[in-house]
Amino acid sequence: MKKILVSALIAVLAAGLSSCSKDALNTSPTDSVTGESMFENATAALVPLNGIYRSMYSAWSTSGNTHQVFGISAYALAADVMGDDHIQDAQGSGWFWYDCIYDVKEAFTSSSWRSYDLWNAYYTWISNANYIIAAKETMAGAPSDVNYVIGQAYAIRAYSYFMLAQWFARTYVGHEDDPGVPIYTEPTIAGTEGAPRGTLRDTYAQINADIDTAVARLTNSKAQTHSSHIDMYVANGIKARICLVQERWEDALEAARIAKQGGTLTADVTSGMNNRNQSDVLWAAEIIDSQSGIYASFFMHMVYDGSDGYGNTAHKQISANLYNKMSANDVRRAWWDPNSEVSESTRYQQMKFQWADKTTYTGDYIWMRTPEMYLVEAEALCMLGRDAEAQQVLTEFMQYRQEGYGTQKTGTAMGALTSDETGSLREEIINQRRIELWGEYGRIFDIRRLHQGFVRTEEMGWPTETLLTGLHTDNPDSWDWVLTIPQAEFDANKSLNQDVDQNPIDSGI
Repeated sequence: MKKILVSALIAVLAAGLSSCSKDALNTSPTDSVTGESMFENATAALVPLNGIYRSMYSAWSTSGNTHQVFGISAYALAADVMGDDHIQDAQGSGWFWYDCIYDVKEAFTSSSWRSYDLWNAYYTWISNANYIIAAKETMAGAPSDVNYVIGQAYAIRAYSYFMLAQWFARTYVGHEDDPGVPIYTEPTIAGTEGAPRGTLRDTYAQINADIDTAVARLTNSKAQTHSSHIDMYVANGIKARICLVQERWEDALEAARIAKQGGTLTADVTSGMNNRNQSDVLWAAEIIDSQSGIYASFFMHMVYDGSDGYGNTAHKQISANLYNKMSANDVRRAWWDPNSEVSESTRYQQMKFQWADKTTYTGDYIWMRTPEMYLVEAEALCMLGRDAEAQQVLTEFMQYRQEGYGTQKTGTAMGALTSDETGSLREEIINQRRIELWGEYGRIFDIRRLHQGFVRTEEMGWPTETLLTGLHTDNPDSWDWVLTIPQAEFDANKSLNQDVDQNPIDSGI
């Protein structure tokens, strides 16, 4: 297997971040040919910026976990198999299995497990973004070019802190005064004092400030030059996600309406979700053969084709319960195969994600699509009591999925468990979101923000080993879904007290 190196990451040497960042390539923030700073002008700054993006789809983060560590798509998959809709039917080679069965939290002392990898990756992106942001007053170039670079750096920082809060704290509403995550907004060097956790309110204050700055700058920047870059539409999409978690419905509505203008809906669901040029794609990584992770890649885990991929021994399947919520003429039924030789009556093999070219191990990673923004818009309208408008937006989207779709549902009621049905409009929107974003977003994040619990049963298609016996995922206040902070952070950051600042290993209730 080829080893992928991140060629343009800047050195990360901060106390509090150093132990979790030494896997990042230790390069200098100067051009190796000219010796000039990469941040003197907007054109040069694209080099370290592209290095950050490269690390968002490359297998680099840890030394012992790389086959399930390939950036954003890996983290979305981990969060998806932690939920109720995305079934991994066997241990296979072990990748993502321990996320699925919630057996990673006690491994916080290791540098080869999920806690370390996530903490390391997001803080590395933050640290590198901070170097770019620090040059905002001195960077030369046309204003639209400078805004393009600086706006993306702010968006990367906002996104990274948002995801850290998603993984390492309970959901925002109702837990605002829970511990958040350490905040760094300046370039960090050896000897930089580690930051305390603060509160979740503090963390989201930084997230909101950063994403608003990103949106403002990117609204006044040049257009997206590559699908991996965050432009004004993607930045608004990230803002919409943040606002959903905070239940800021007016802001979510506004952001989603802007974001969805960056793409157009399509009824084509048979392309394998592997092409960044699809008309509804807002944000995606282009995977070329020289940068493919081969076994350390998303499609290797998803595809069942009878060959050597991990998806051939640990099948990724949808619960029949969710599949049956689709109408018989819903085109998304093509995303799963009830007749596959590895399907069972309670779960069906995924066909949604397929190699673009298995011979070169390529297929683009899609991180944000226009349909998500229609569904955010519909949910926000529903939560604002504007049911007729919400029905209209949902129908506008669903006409690309189910001919003749319509709904007269109203209201916002959601069941205490995800399997408890209320018949409300919000539930209908969420069900369409569950189907549409299966395998893309991270189902556990929606379950948490909706303040629902969930249970897995064998009748739902879950193997006995995955039933989470002894955990409390039926309680939305459980800490079972919250990862432990890696030991390396406590060793390096003297502002943290492990006895006080570590997240509970158990359910905490």
